[in-house]
Amino acid sequence: MKRLLLLGIMSVLFLTACSKSGEVDAMSRYGNTIDDFEVINQEDETYTEDDMEGKVWLVDFIFTHCTTVCPPMTNNMVSVVQDLEDDGVENFGVLSFSVDPKRDTPEQLQEYIKAYHVDELDTEWQFLTGYDYDFIRGFSEKNFKTIVAPPPEGSDQVTHGTSFYLIDENGKILKDYSGVDSGDKRFPKEEIVEDVKKLTKNL
Repeated sequence: MKRLLLLGIMSVLFLTACSKSGEVDAMSRYGNTIDDFEVINQEDETYTEDDMEGKVWLVDFIFTHCTTVCPPMTNNMVSVVQDLEDDGVENFGVLSFSVDPKRDTPEQLQEYIKAYHVDELDTEWQFLTGYDYDFIRGFSEKNFKTIVAPPPEGSDQVTHGTSFYLIDENGKILKDYSGVDSGDKRFPKEEIVEDVKKLTKNL
């Protein structure tokens, strides 16, 4: 019995020692590493998962012709980035994957960036496109467990999730947050800011 107790204590100490200081607890539905991908950004430059290395990332799924959830999502993400920059936080960035890649050309994305004053921020923020619908549907479902679906009949509004996702510097997906106020769920800006601070503390 004493031996089993000692082994149990040693196991707890080992796991504690191996945990990164201040690490954000992973939610049970995540913990996977983001799949390899090759896309283009708003500058019409190739962007891959290798370009993410060494930084903490916030990820969302939007499109520039969205008339409902995307404007508040983008405004909320801008607010998070501004708070982090004001606090001097570095080594983080944002990835926004378009769910309407056919219309969201690099030129269209640049107009969107200007409209939301993203170009006035110091933080790296990549707006990503250059793939087809099948890619983004599969990529979002497999990696982030979120939906991307074609517009309903008579509409041009793509159906997609409104969450923000937190990814660590090794590409591991840790957590999601509501990207907008929705029902009982409130946009948790302070929680997101604190989680990014914890993950970037020792980078």
